[in-house]
Amino acid sequence: MVLVVVAIVSLVTFGFTFSQVNQEKQRLEADIEYRSSLLANALKDPVGTNLNDKQETQAIVDRFTDDQRIAGVGIVNNINSLVASSSSLVENIPVTQRLAADAMDSDRATATFVTYRGQRVHVFAEPIRGSQGQGVIGAILVVQKASYIDQYVSDVWRRNLLRLIIQIAIFSLAILFVLRLLVQRPLQRLLTSLRAAKSGKEDGQMHKSSLFGPVLQEFSSIQKSLVRAKHAAREAAKTSLEQLDTPWTAERLHEFTKDLIKNRTIVAVSNREPYVHYKDGNDIKYYIPTGGMITALNPMMQACGGLWIAHGSGNADREVVDKDDKIGVPPDDPSYTLKRVWLTKEEEEGYYEGFSNRGLWPLCHMVHTRPTFRQSDWEAYQKVNQKFADAVLKEIKGKKNPIVIIQDYHFSLLPRLIKNARPDAAVCIFWHIPWPNSEAFSICPWKKEILDGLLGADVIGFHTQLFCNNFITTVSKELEALIDVEHSSITKNGHTSYIAPFPISVDFTGRKLGRQELEAQAQAAKKIREELGVKTQYLGVGVERLDYTKGLLERVKAIELFLERYPQYRGEFTFVQIADPSRTGIKEYQEFEQRFTEEVERVNNAYKQNDWKPIILIKEHRNYDYLYNLYRAADICLVTPLHDGMNLVAKEFVAARNDERGVLILSQYVGAAQELREALIINPYDGMQTAEAIRAALEMQPAEQARRMRKLRNTVKNNNVYRWAAEIIKRIAELD
Repeated sequence: MVLVVVAIVSLVTFGFTFSQVNQEKQRLEADIEYRSSLLANALKDPVGTNLNDKQETQAIVDRFTDDQRIAGVGIVNNINSLVASSSSLVENIPVTQRLAADAMDSDRATATFVTYRGQRVHVFAEPIRGSQGQGVIGAILVVQKASYIDQYVSDVWRRNLLRLIIQIAIFSLAILFVLRLLVQRPLQRLLTSLRAAKSGKEDGQMHKSSLFGPVLQEFSSIQKSLVRAKHAAREAAKTSLEQLDTPWTAERLHEFTKDLIKNRTIVAVSNREPYVHYKDGNDIKYYIPTGGMITALNPMMQACGGLWIAHGSGNADREVVDKDDKIGVPPDDPSYTLKRVWLTKEEEEGYYEGFSNRGLWPLCHMVHTRPTFRQSDWEAYQKVNQKFADAVLKEIKGKKNPIVIIQDYHFSLLPRLIKNARPDAAVCIFWHIPWPNSEAFSICPWKKEILDGLLGADVIGFHTQLFCNNFITTVSKELEALIDVEHSSITKNGHTSYIAPFPISVDFTGRKLGRQELEAQAQAAKKIREELGVKTQYLGVGVERLDYTKGLLERVKAIELFLERYPQYRGEFTFVQIADPSRTGIKEYQEFEQRFTEEVERVNNAYKQNDWKPIILIKEHRNYDYLYNLYRAADICLVTPLHDGMNLVAKEFVAARNDERGVLILSQYVGAAQELREALIINPYDGMQTAEAIRAALEMQPAEQARRMRKLRNTVKNNNVYRWAAEIIKRIAELD
């Protein structure tokens, strides 16, 4: 508003000043010409009588040139020769002689403005007629100083500019004062009331305002309705706290957590942060990374509150945190706190790219990629685990019986480090990737240290019972410990760890949408097809990180076999693959990306027709809103990893399909296959089986699609991320 007012005032001021300057300039120029004419007329008679007498003519000129503004007066005869002059200017200014000749030829006064040696002057020429009717016998030249006109114009601009600055300052202060008094304070009260309503409280700050009175009064009524609805939801949540077979919501999880753990502090720890801030030109923006851990843990933390400690990886992360490296998130509506831990480049390379992703990742996924174990990577892994332990211990200092929930294979040593320092803390670690069989894990040089670190936790969670069994078997073969198979517990050095499956899920409550919402979603799905340039009847989709465990090469081969065996689908089927680049600093991932890209290009070149190609590859990050619309636009979704812990893309696809259409093709080697039995389950290594599944999915009748999708959606609704979090918190609470 201030900028708009400044712009308007400036335009008005400059317009009026420009007009004033032009008028004054014209007036002063007319005045100088008038005075030159008066002087010339005064000289006409005496000069005309004595023109032939140079001495007398010079004396006349000298008598009439005592004005300070007169720069010079000159008399020329009819042959344009200078007879008398009061200043050398008359002779030296080149235009004077020509102007005198023009005046004599035309027998009328002539004038002009010229610049001489940086000074603006006015030259006036008046013809002289002889006293005896002789006609034009000479001319009078009057040269006046005109620089004062430019000085006057500059003074006008300077005065008006100073006046403008003062006006801008006064107007700006007045506007800011009015805005603060009449707008900002009422809006701040409105915002406070909104936050209070969101938390289920009535706000006593609703005051009447002459400007916003009607709005605040109307909102006061709405706020009371929101508070009543919030209380009703909480009461409904409380009545079903122990009924785990009913759908879970964020509100129910919040009440469940508050009821079980009271005021105990919850701290989550992960390598990847839920919000990454980055620079976009001069602006700072953020995005939510992909991956199952973020997809599951972020809704849980929003519902439960607490502190999330993670590695700050964004190039603008440091610019938005406070002095304690913390920031409220989500950035648009904070509900919990994110604390960022900073790692050096060497620590990232050794701990993350090295031991975690060159060692543990291929070891646990068993996809025929040889794990690499290096002493330097192990040392970096230990160092970073200790750094995160220090961060956690600092945050829980002075807190009674805190709860620490650790995420994934990056922190296998962290449970022991925390438990040794704070025995009263309830420590849980959830392992998001598969746990291999004992023979495979035994090749790790530091297997005993990893197992001992994990057994520092009170609760150790995996996606499936198979992974739990593998872990227990591994411990039995590698460590001296008491194993209770019946209760799935391991006791070592007097401390007992409970091992349990917690199938992770997504934020989905199965809310029914209205007709307008469904129509808007249909339009968004249609628009995304247009943006991708998809003109074919059928659309398939795959969404993964660019990782060798995701079965991407095998998927491309299956699409090729499908097009080869069923040529009628050429030009009628398009597959969109979202492949978010991952771990780009690791050589194996760089080589895999190149191989995968070349394979996609090979298949596209082999089958492309006119403007159609079978595979559209997008190697960029896409946010969930984009993916949601893409899921809605697709006829089939391929989730075909070679080995995976759970894979939440399958559940995201199901959650997006509130139209009860679409077919999910799912690898038998992912945890989700144990729950989503109505999907078409395939062996991703069998390309022909996958090709046949694609055909079956495209030719499946709408009624059969709806039957399968209803069951899939019911499964995901009843086992959503809020139930996953509730099961973990319930198990932790039972430790007491």
